[in-house]
Amino acid sequence: MTTADYERNMILSNVDYKVLGTRPVRHDGADKVTGRAIYGADFDASGLLHGKILRSPHAHAKIVSIDTSKAEALEGVKAVATAADFPQTDDKKWVRDNILASDKVLYAGHAIAGVAAASPHVAEEALALIEVKYEVLEPVLTTQEAMADGAPILHEGLTTKELGEDSGVVSNTADHFQHVKGDVTKGFEDADVIVEREYNTAMVHQGYIEPHNGTALWNTDGRLHVW
Repeated sequence: MTTADYERNMILSNVDYKVLGTRPVRHDGADKVTGRAIYGADFDASGLLHGKILRSPHAHAKIVSIDTSKAEALEGVKAVATAADFPQTDDKKWVRDNILASDKVLYAGHAIAGVAAASPHVAEEALALIEVKYEVLEPVLTTQEAMADGAPILHEGLTTKELGEDSGVVSNTADHFQHVKGDVTKGFEDADVIVEREYNTAMVHQGYIEPHNGTALWNTDGRLHVW
C-alpha cells in the first residue's frame, strides 16, 4: 500500500517528496567514518579550562553535606560549582536539580558538582577531593514500582495532573491523560475481535559517535561560541 492509497489528510497531503524515501548523499559521512570530522572536544585554544562532573554512586539518596574545600584548594582548580551556586527557583526546582542535584539524587550518575581546572588530570584529581555524605534511600527501579501505593516519592514538591487538572496529589506520576479519536464506545460494540494488552515503550535516544562533551569560547565581541 502506498501513501496514495490513504485518505488524504493534513499529514499526507503531499506525496511528491523530494527527500523522504530517497537515499540522499551524506556530505559529512566520509569525514566521520575516516576520523577526519572535527567534534566539540577537538577544538583547542589558549587558556581553555577543562570541566569534569562528580556523579552520584547511588540511585536514590539524600545529600547530607558537600565539602568542596579540598578541591578548591588544589593547584590548577579555577572553580567548583554545586547546586548552591544556582539561583533559587522553587517553582522549577526539579529543572534546576536535573543539572546539579541539591538536596537529593534521583538516579545513579546524577550530577552533583562540577570542576573547572587547568587540565583534565587536575579536574579528575579535584573530583576525588570532593566529600559528599549521603543518606541512602530506597530506590524506585521500575515504572510499576513507581506507580505502586506507598512507593518512595522522588519529587516531593510535584503533584499529579489528572486529565489536565492539578489533582493536588503528590505521587511519582507526573500526568495522566487520554487520547481519544472517534466514537470509542461504538468502535468496541462494532468490533468483531477485541484484543487487550498493556504496552510499554522503552526510552529512545539518538546514538552519538562522539563523547558527550563540547568546547565553549567567550569572545571579546561578547558572544559565546559553542562547539
